[in-house]
Amino acid sequence: MDLTILYRGPLSSCDYDCPYCPFAKRRDSRDQLRADRAALDRFASWATEQHDDRLSLLFTPWGEGLVRSWYRHTLVRLSRLPHIRRVAIQTNLSCRTDWLAEADPDTLALWCTYHPGQTSYERFAGKCADLTRRGIRFSVGVVGLPEHLDAARRLRADLPGHVYLWVNAPEGQQLSDTEAAAWTELDPLFDYSRYPHSSAGMPCRTGESVISVDGAGTVRRCHFVRTELGNLYDNSYRANLRPRACPKDLCDCHIGYVHLESLPLYDVFAGGVLERVPQHRPTRPQLVTVPLPAGGS
Repeated sequence: MDLTILYRGPLSSCDYDCPYCPFAKRRDSRDQLRADRAALDRFASWATEQHDDRLSLLFTPWGEGLVRSWYRHTLVRLSRLPHIRRVAIQTNLSCRTDWLAEADPDTLALWCTYHPGQTSYERFAGKCADLTRRGIRFSVGVVGLPEHLDAARRLRADLPGHVYLWVNAPEGQQLSDTEAAAWTELDPLFDYSRYPHSSAGMPCRTGESVISVDGAGTVRRCHFVRTELGNLYDNSYRANLRPRACPKDLCDCHIGYVHLESLPLYDVFAGGVLERVPQHRPTRPQLVTVPLPAGGS
């Protein structure tokens, strides 16, 4: 079986203080960190033993995982297993990068976010250059706030042409067409993020070939639907894997709507869905979504 898993353990601490993030500068206690490490070790051991499956794994911690040694060790370990197709993590790239020398670059990938104001441009761009030298697959993105635009333009100019720079629309803010056009110049796929997608009743791969798993092993179809499908560790979830329509009115997060079958994003990101790396350098689609009327669903 080919299975994509989004794993999110208890970790919720971050070394950055982004004003748009509820987990900014949050600190986990020692007990919480021990619990997170134990949960991650359990998940990694389970994944290691699934020789009859082909797994694609994306770690989506609320906090920053790669500043913790157990996340770095886990990614290296999993990247070297033949039945792991891809192992990726969302990261602010504040960690050192020398550990990547131990990983298999054909399997490991990084989804990196640049937060201007939290790190110097030179430091972040230097990390990106190091990833390129090491042959690591990665994408880089920013939140589309007006104060980030100049830094994002500079980063786009300095990144190799094959590295995709994505832009997430700022949550809770309505962009004008002029503002959106500036971001679309940097990310031709920006319109996918600009508007929430009407998803109610739409076919979605989550719950069939894509699942979400928390630190206790509870399986759900995705991070945004709380209905439980079973538990990873007693195998009870498998009997509940089947095609499902989305029960939510809207889907507005990339790690959710990328799996909607009503959107062409599996073709756009073929081979790089988890790390948000397009198959080809993207151009702006003719039509990607229809804006919802105010107050509509």
